[in-house]
Formats: sequence, structure tokens, C-alpha cells
Amino acid sequence: MATELEELIGFLSSPSPPVKKLAVDIVRDYTGSEDGLESLGKYANVVLPSLSRLVGEKKVVSEPAAQALVNLSQKPELAAKMVEMHMVKTSMETLYRQDCEITSLLIMLLVNLTQLDAGIDSLLQSADEKMHGLYVSKLVRSFCSSSSERKVDPFEHVASVLVNISKKEEGRKLLLDQKRCLLKQIVRHDSKSLLRKRGVTGTIRNCCFEAENQLQNLLLISEFLWPALLLPLAGNKVYSEEDTRKMPLELASALSIEREPVTDPEIRVQALEAIYLLILQEAGRRAFWSVNGPRILQVGYAGEDDPKAMDAYERAGSLLIQESGVDEETTETSS
Repeated sequence: MATELEELIGFLSSPSPPVKKLAVDIVRDYTGSEDGLESLGKYANVVLPSLSRLVGEKKVVSEPAAQALVNLSQKPELAAKMVEMHMVKTSMETLYRQDCEITSLLIMLLVNLTQLDAGIDSLLQSADEKMHGLYVSKLVRSFCSSSSERKVDPFEHVASVLVNISKKEEGRKLLLDQKRCLLKQIVRHDSKSLLRKRGVTGTIRNCCFEAENQLQNLLLISEFLWPALLLPLAGNKVYSEEDTRKMPLELASALSIEREPVTDPEIRVQALEAIYLLILQEAGRRAFWSVNGPRILQVGYAGEDDPKAMDAYERAGSLLIQESGVDEETTETSS
């Protein structure tokens, strides 16, 4: 005999709209507690496909269905089942339908699914050579073209998706592909949203793990890369003409006027870690000196009070001090 929960899950496929609506609302409420998640998880092979089908219906049903899927996907074993049943593809196809009314929820679902390597592969479309990268290109375009100034910012959580996929080498290579220019679009993106800012610097930092092999591709966008990494570290000091004359125009212009400092230490740490990975390479250090980057680190470190950020400053600074010492020694020897 079917249990009450089995009967409830069965009603998700009811031909009666009111019954289906009531069932999905109750299932959504179940996912709001640990016990509810545990209970529904036992019927994952039935409940997940049923909820997946509902995300394509009208908002009155698709919204609670998507909310339930987001909650369920917090469990890695359930997220893995969703990936196996092609939930990434379902989410992307639904997301870009003209009548989609649950954009933010679908993006949040993708955030959870791309916590898994299999979810990242699915979003990258690794198994389909012709379609490879199409989903990510769409998300980057939507992320960079949508405004964060509106009350509702449906694409802001793409920031977290980009951080997730850039943790994997294949994801970083896709973002760094010069034909697609995806990282360039991301680096140029400016927003007041803290989530978006963290996503941009986190994605840049992750991509800089490829600096040893892809430094040239990273430096090709240095006009935008250095401002994105150095402005969060520059404080609100107005820099002198002597300080700014070597800097890219965008960076020099910003530093020549008073501005709001970046108060979030996580963003500063991410920027410093990216700089460290870049200046580990000799060509990266030369490029950093050429834009007077060490001066910004000097000023930023003097005003820093976050312990993690101070450690990150010191780690990056140690590379520059070593190089400065080598230069001085070489000069003395040659003289």
C-alpha cells in the first residue's frame, strides 16, 4: 500500500491543475526542512523527474517546483541524480524560453549543480564537440548585459556559476579561449552588486591558475585585467600624476579622483591571489611593474587591517621584493 508521501508525489503528475498545484506546494514546503529532504530523497527516482517536468509549466506551478529542486540540489547525492537526468540541459532550455518566469531560480539550481564535476561537464557540454561552450557563452552574455540596478537581478547568481566552472581546468580554458572572448567580457563587467563583484574577481583568480601556460592570453586583456585587479586594492587615495603616468588610461583615470573604497576583504584577497599567480611568471612581473602595480600594493597594504588580506599582500609583495633585490644586485655587479 502506498504511503502518504508516495501518494503526494503521485499527485505531481495529476491532470487536474488545482490538485497538481496543491501537491507541488506541499512538496516545496517539505524541502524546507532537513527531515523533509531526507524523506523525499528516498523517492528521488520519482520526485525529481516529476518536478523537472513541472518547471516548464506556468509560474503558479513552475515556481514551487523550481524552489523544491533548488532545495533538493543542496544534497550532493540528489544533485548528482539531477545531473544524470539532464537537469542542466532542462534548466538551460527553460531559461532561454521567451515565457520563462523563473530565471533566478533556474540560475540558483545551476549554481548547486555546478558544485559537482559532472554538473560542470554538463554545463560546458563537454561531450558534444559542436555545442561545446554554447551554454556558458549564453550565460556570460546574459550576465554582462543585464542590469544589477533593477530591484530584481535574475542573472546575478551567474557570478557563482562562473566561479564554479572556472575551478575546473576545462572551464578555465573555455573562458580563456581568445575566439570566444568570454573572460574579457567578464573582466569588463562592472556592478555595484557584491555578489557580482565577488563572482568576477573569483573567476579571474581561478583563471589565473592557468598563467603558466596561458599568460599571453591573460595579458592580451591587460587593459581591463589590471584595473579589475588593482582598483579594489587602491583605497580611496588620489594618486599623483607621477604614480599614474605608466598606468592604463582606465586605471589612471579612476585613481586620479576620489572614489569609494572596496570594503569587502574577500574581493581584495581574490584580487591579490590573482596578482600573485600572474607575477609568479617573469613576463607577468614585468607587465605588473610596467603599470606601476607595486605602488598600488604599497598604498593598499599600508591601509589594510584584514589579516587574510595582509597575508595576501605580503605573499605578492615578497615576489616583487625578491625581484627588486635581484635587479639591484645585478646593477651593482655590472658597475
